[in-house]
Parts: sequence; structure tokens; C-alpha cells
Amino acid sequence: MIAKDIMTERVITAPVMTNQISGVPVVDGAGKVLGVVSEADVLAKQGKSARDIMSPDIFTVRADASLEEIAALMSRHKIKRVLVVGEKELAGIVSRADIIRAIALGDYVPLQSPVYDL
Repeated sequence: MIAKDIMTERVITAPVMTNQISGVPVVDGAGKVLGVVSEADVLAKQGKSARDIMSPDIFTVRADASLEEIAALMSRHKIKRVLVVGEKELAGIVSRADIIRAIALGDYVPLQSPVYDL
């Protein structure tokens, strides 16, 4: 199983609270990813715009990245989501919830990184 099998393709880049999600990518007018705003950023930082409070360090994978690679990246960097990118555009997002959902639904997910590390 790879990222494109479970990623959320309709990536919301709008207000976090109204969509019941834990983080959103911040993009410029051309769709270039600038950073990510998480719930933690909203609670811990002060600013008037997403750009003011976003985390500029983003972690990306290609659509053919394996779940093992994604889980290892999340575990190693203690992050909760990775952006899936195409040639130049944001293609989707994989969160811990996406991985857990795939496991819960019985999809074959041979994780080398223990789930509790996510």
C-alpha cells in the first residue's frame, strides 16, 4: 500500500475549526506550499494570518511513497501529517488518522514502525 491509496485528495486549505481537521497546508496564490498550520500552532502562537503562525518546516512524500516510509518519517520527526506532492503541486495529505483508518478497515498495511510511535 502506498500514499496515493489512502491520502486525502481534496486537501482543505481553509479554516481549521470549521472543517474538523487538525492541520492545513498554507499555499500561495500559485498553489505553492509555504508551510502548515496545525491546531498546536493556532493555540501556541499569535499572529494575524496563517503565514504568521504556520510551521515553515514541511515534510513531503511522493504519491508512490509506501506507508512504511510515511510512518517512519512521522515517527522520526514527531509529526502528525505529511503532504503528498506531485511534480509541482500539492496532490494530497496523509495524516496519522488516514493510516489508522486504513488499518482499522482491514487494508493490508505491513508497518515496520509500530503504530504507537505515530
